[in-house]
Amino acid sequence: MKPPVRLPSPPAALRMIVVCALLLGALTFTGCRTTYYSVMETFGKHKRDLLKDSLTTAGEAQQEATEQFKDALTQLKELTGFDGGELEKRYNAFKAEYDACETKAGAVSGRIRKVEQLAGDLFAEWERELNEISSTTLRADSQRKLTQTRARYEQLHASLVKAESSMPPVLTQMKDYVLYLKHNLNAVAIGSLKTEAESISAEINRLIGDMNRSIAQTESFVKELEAQE
Repeated sequence: MKPPVRLPSPPAALRMIVVCALLLGALTFTGCRTTYYSVMETFGKHKRDLLKDSLTTAGEAQQEATEQFKDALTQLKELTGFDGGELEKRYNAFKAEYDACETKAGAVSGRIRKVEQLAGDLFAEWERELNEISSTTLRADSQRKLTQTRARYEQLHASLVKAESSMPPVLTQMKDYVLYLKHNLNAVAIGSLKTEAESISAEINRLIGDMNRSIAQTESFVKELEAQE
């Protein structure tokens, strides 16, 4: 009888990823953030580190969404400028881009909510622990840094929310276009929507601009956090 096959144990990094995933689930569904933060600190990850990681991930999600909306814009231009056959193929390509944009937009919103949660917890802890500093000079310096960091975060947060709020109107216009063409897939219908398509294109370009500015501010804020270490 052959001995049972022994699978190699996962590397430490993989184990950490699994633990983090489970903890994130607990954070989301049970709200046990205190336990989550305590366990993450055993890995050397404090709230400031978690916020930096979350901001980086949010920036990446925004970049992915930006690229997705750019692809949708390309498909929209190809569809409205198409005067040959295979309209259904062009329509399906644009609808696929719309569906992908909707998914990416949801991911961006989720990442922003995570950033908001971590930032709120970090600042609350910072404020609370100021009273534990007995040195007047050190406490005043920490208070100054907290005020500066919070003010800078508020600017970043406004940029994040602005970029996020740019997505639903674009998605609504794209959905209207998709649903209309679903039942009116012909050259005449596409021609009648060219003005609407131009409006969508303008909104997508505006959205991309908002996203790019938000991404730049996110990267800048992360660097500021790193400089404080």
